[in-house]
Amino acid sequence: MILFEVEPLDLGADVRAVGIELFEAGEDREPVRGEVAAKVWSRIIPALAGRESWALDFFSRLDRVRAYCKSQAISYRDAANRCVVIHALEPATLESLITRFESETFGARAGALVTEGDAALESELAGRGADVYQRGFLNYHFCASCDFEDGSLVVLSKQLSASEIVRIARRALDGLDIEVRLGSS
Repeated sequence: MILFEVEPLDLGADVRAVGIELFEAGEDREPVRGEVAAKVWSRIIPALAGRESWALDFFSRLDRVRAYCKSQAISYRDAANRCVVIHALEPATLESLITRFESETFGARAGALVTEGDAALESELAGRGADVYQRGFLNYHFCASCDFEDGSLVVLSKQLSASEIVRIARRALDGLDIEVRLGSS
């Protein structure tokens, strides 16, 4: 059985964070990877965004990301020459991209600034990675650090609580053999 576990994280008084893990049930809690995981994450990111514009932020191995995007005819934007921003994708394209870059840590964010651009945040991503979201998340519906190799997504949001994410995930993952649950902190 595959478990999708959501739990509030304590990252300090000024940060509202929720950790999500996707793992095989059992003592080892092995992260789920590959096509099954990509199918889950490709449903979750747009579901969390809701009606907000969303994008993925890549801040390492940019040449590989650009080459993949070109080969798959995926539009992207270079931000400050140190970050590749890929705006909302169709589910199948998103699933393929997640499968290809599962071993990379990258970011996701949703909100008006995704469309408008956020030069300050985007220029810091290359140097600080997803840590920059801890200061910038208040300007977004959510910001998230995607570490899908380890089966985790950390969501920073003033709107999305752990229980709200569980509710969204249950709808988004309906039809998949996955148990969505609120973890015990």
